[in-house]
Amino acid sequence: MSYQQNTYYSRRQQNWSRNQNTTRFVSAIKLGPVAHTILIALMITVLGLIYLTQATRTSGYGYEAQQIDEQISQLNEEKADLEIEKARLTALDTLKNSNVAREMTTPVSTEYVE
Repeated sequence: MSYQQNTYYSRRQQNWSRNQNTTRFVSAIKLGPVAHTILIALMITVLGLIYLTQATRTSGYGYEAQQIDEQISQLNEEKADLEIEKARLTALDTLKNSNVAREMTTPVSTEYVE
């Protein structure tokens, strides 16, 4: 009972103006220095775990990007090989010596439209 009266008197002695909260929350639970230390250690641990998850997530993306880059380089090499093969197959000498070219005959007469 004396606690409430002391609180009431200490509140009355303060100068409160309009639109200010005049109630205060007084916690019944008091934490000591050991509890504060443990709470700070837990907060640091949680922040560290969050940092690690973010760091490993970016390295995972880096690994996927590396695989895609390797795939792109392999496909570029294959494309270059196919372009060389295409050039070899479409070479003029190859066309002249093909079976289709051998069976062709020269036309008897050539006429042009004027």
